[in-house]
Amino acid sequence: MRFRGHETFAIRKGWLHKGMKHVINNSRVFVDKDINQMDELGIGANMVKALRYWLQVVGLTTEGRGNNRNQELTEFGNIVWANDRYIEEDGTLCLLHYKLISNDDDMATAWRYFFNVFAMNEFTKDDFIDGIKHFIETESNGESVADRSLEDDFDCIIKTYIAASVLNPKKDNPENNIDCPLGELGLIKISDKKAKLFRKDTPRKDAINPLVFLAIILSEKEKSNDDNEIKISRLLSDPNNVGRIFNLDTIIVSYYLDKLQQLGLIRVIRTAGLDVIRIDTDMNFIQCIEKYYQDINR
Repeated sequence: MRFRGHETFAIRKGWLHKGMKHVINNSRVFVDKDINQMDELGIGANMVKALRYWLQVVGLTTEGRGNNRNQELTEFGNIVWANDRYIEEDGTLCLLHYKLISNDDDMATAWRYFFNVFAMNEFTKDDFIDGIKHFIETESNGESVADRSLEDDFDCIIKTYIAASVLNPKKDNPENNIDCPLGELGLIKISDKKAKLFRKDTPRKDAINPLVFLAIILSEKEKSNDDNEIKISRLLSDPNNVGRIFNLDTIIVSYYLDKLQQLGLIRVIRTAGLDVIRIDTDMNFIQCIEKYYQDINR
């Protein structure tokens, strides 16, 4: 488990492009003692730490261990750099969101908890803090995390998915490029600003490209070593799968599955009491997102 690795900074527009560019130019950019990281990256010291963290959490880079702290682009990162280096496509945002929630090293525990475990659709900060404290105690044999760290994680989750102009319109300066690009997915909304009540929401219609939707299903299938038939109920309820991470219900999941069936990539099989999909493609996660970018680049 890891908390507050973001130094209170959500991802800002332009950061991921900046980070990937500098990692490509110098794999030791975050640890090189011969350069001033703040001057090199054009951001403050804590922002440098946040950027280093975020690049790894969203799966764009990987960092060595021990004495080798070099960063390099992952296979996924190389595909994004080749096709959408400025992080402008909805599909890229969906994939980054997926990578953030499903991070293999559990570097963003609060995000994993929020989308996979936290069951409240409308909630306050106190609701979230109470829930995640119980979750941590259960998962870590009674260990605890400082309330301040959990509060900072909650605030950062909110800033990840809601624009600053919506959260604090009076304090928003149009010249400050501080919004997180993932906010464009619309996964969290404000229910009652005065009561500081928020709600989970679904992405706008067609924000999720069918190939990206399938790529996430394939990724989770690969992790679970499943065969080519998957229960639709699992797409809705399994941790890190499409239903959980995008706040989707049965109707919306069925909408995307029908699109994939029309493309000949899956078959939906509905029988009494057991609705499943059969994967009718040999593509894996990487091949599926490569096809997504090939299609949009046409």
